[in-house]
Amino acid sequence: MAYQTFQQEYLQIPVVTRAYTTACVLTTAAVQLELITPFQLYFNPDLILRNYQVWRLITNFLFFGPVGFNFLFNMIFLYRYCRMLEEGSFRGRTADFVFMFLFGGLLMTIFGTFVSLVFLGQAFTIMLVYVWSRRNPNVRMNFFGLLNFQAPFLPWVLMGFSLLLGNSIIVDLLGIAVGHVYFFLEDVFPNQPGGGRWLKTPFFLKMLFDTPEEDANYNPLPEERPGGFA
Repeated sequence: MAYQTFQQEYLQIPVVTRAYTTACVLTTAAVQLELITPFQLYFNPDLILRNYQVWRLITNFLFFGPVGFNFLFNMIFLYRYCRMLEEGSFRGRTADFVFMFLFGGLLMTIFGTFVSLVFLGQAFTIMLVYVWSRRNPNVRMNFFGLLNFQAPFLPWVLMGFSLLLGNSIIVDLLGIAVGHVYFFLEDVFPNQPGGGRWLKTPFFLKMLFDTPEEDANYNPLPEERPGGFA
């Protein structure tokens, strides 16, 4: 009975969020079980170009470190904001959501080459948080019951939290930068005088992911308590 309930809840998660979070959890589980090692997953341009280990372009986004507070923290935020984006501003536009993943991943890969980052999953999470926060500017946030602020400040609060934990803020800055580039090109520049839409989802992605039918009884994840905090 519990398994059926879990399966039902799992299948109700939007497809992109379900696929990405599942891949992250399975990758971490494989490392914990010593089936693979982080040395097989990290981003290394030389190994990609010279040894054709192209899987590193993807796997460096799937590993968030060993199971612990940092992993759980990232998984909560990844799941929460990825799902709210997919069920909110990207509802019915799965192809556009996938294209945002590809665009963000490409920019991070290019920038990551210059700042010598070996795992980009946390930066990708910050990118999702940034895009959501800019598209929901009036949502009030409460962070662990300590801070009250508007949604656009959330990425900066998370960066400050990372700094308090002794982590490098380069990862957070990269996520914020890429998120801002996407938000500007998708939401700001097209509405400016003389502006236009530079980001256009390829037709083959629309053929693969977009379906014309909408479920009238579908209830998206509520956004009144973003981040899962009361």
